[in-house]
Amino acid sequence: MTIAENKVITLHYTLTDDEGTVIDKSDDGTFLYLHGAGNIIPGLESALTGKTSGDELKVTVEPENGYGVHDEARKETVPREMFPNDSEIEAGSQFQAEGPDGQMITVTVIAVNDETVTIDGNHPLAGMQLNFDVKVIDVRDASAEEQEHGHAHGPEGHHH
Repeated sequence: MTIAENKVITLHYTLTDDEGTVIDKSDDGTFLYLHGAGNIIPGLESALTGKTSGDELKVTVEPENGYGVHDEARKETVPREMFPNDSEIEAGSQFQAEGPDGQMITVTVIAVNDETVTIDGNHPLAGMQLNFDVKVIDVRDASAEEQEHGHAHGPEGHHH
């Protein structure tokens, strides 16, 4: 079966940066996604279109087709009191926040002092070239429920 829209794909992959440092890896058969639903970055999804079970490929994804270019405008200094008093806040900490369009985004703390916290709303991989080693393990038709939900369900079903 060929990878196309409304197919559920099982992958093994290793993601590295340009220095070869492993950023993420999944080789246990648990990474599934619904092709064409925007569940993975566009550059990788595009490269997988037309592939079949057993195919292995190396894919380089530029920032524009990955997590976007790094946008300095997404950095902001906010008052320290915007964070709960009991929260551990240090550079590298990540928090969920509401983005400008009301969607939830992950922000990373980049600096802290007694009065302010500087946060970065860019995805941690924004601005990076991403290098994937991918093996297509399985391709199957998506169920009606998976298509309705817009994502793949694992072997145990799905729990919202």
